[in-house]
Amino acid sequence: MAAPGGGNRFPRSPIQMSAEKDLPWQVRLYNKSLMKKEKVSLIRRHVRQEGKRILDLGCAQGVVSWMIRQRGGEFLHTDLDLANLQTARELLGNHLFQIQENGPLPLRDRSFDLVFALDILEHVGEDRNLLREIHRILKPGGEVVISTPIDGPFFTLNLLKKRAGLTPEIYGHRRQGYPVSRLKDLLDRTGFQVTRARTYSKFFTEFFEILLNIFYTRKHRIRHSKLRSGSITPTSGSDMDQNRRLFRIYSIFVYPLVYLVTRLDRLLFWKTGYATFVIGRKTQ
Repeated sequence: MAAPGGGNRFPRSPIQMSAEKDLPWQVRLYNKSLMKKEKVSLIRRHVRQEGKRILDLGCAQGVVSWMIRQRGGEFLHTDLDLANLQTARELLGNHLFQIQENGPLPLRDRSFDLVFALDILEHVGEDRNLLREIHRILKPGGEVVISTPIDGPFFTLNLLKKRAGLTPEIYGHRRQGYPVSRLKDLLDRTGFQVTRARTYSKFFTEFFEILLNIFYTRKHRIRHSKLRSGSITPTSGSDMDQNRRLFRIYSIFVYPLVYLVTRLDRLLFWKTGYATFVIGRKTQ
């Protein structure tokens, strides 16, 4: 893994392949995803990356990181799990390193313009400490982009997850999620001004995501994740190979219908989604 804090410009390594079957397994899985595509779309609309030095906290298997990296910027990628970093290297190259869950980030003060903290706060025990570390390494006026699941008493699909046995342990979560108000409070207390806060993954998208997670975890009898990032979908090329036939059936027959149904979320403009998207700017 690359040493942190270096000054090289990290290549974007675009993948140019014509046939779906020739794409890396992470990209093939992403192409049939729901929430990941929506998250990447939000980042592309609301985050400016060109010319910035960017820290990616929690790259998991690398595909979301690879997608957003195509928009420019000088990236350094991290994760809590060494296994994730080894898998992500297929897409992201060698500019990765492992971080400790509750330890300090081994990076210089004021050395980054932008930090992506996508779906990582719910995976660490000391979320406020992580936000303080992000504040420390950001330059004045730098931004952090955060996404998390949402938790609260009025989110009925979260009850479905619990009844189906999709516990925080399967997702690798230390907590179920955050209400937007809780995230805003955390950012305010750690020296950030919230400049954008919204939700995504509304009812139909979340419903089908849960159904897919239920099917996968029951098929493989998963009760606890070996990875901090969770075990609700394939997490390696070998996992993908084991599910090759099912993925083909899903891609051809199920995904087109699911995609059309989830477009109904656009009609639920007054509803809160099941995931947060928040941008905070470092204050003086």
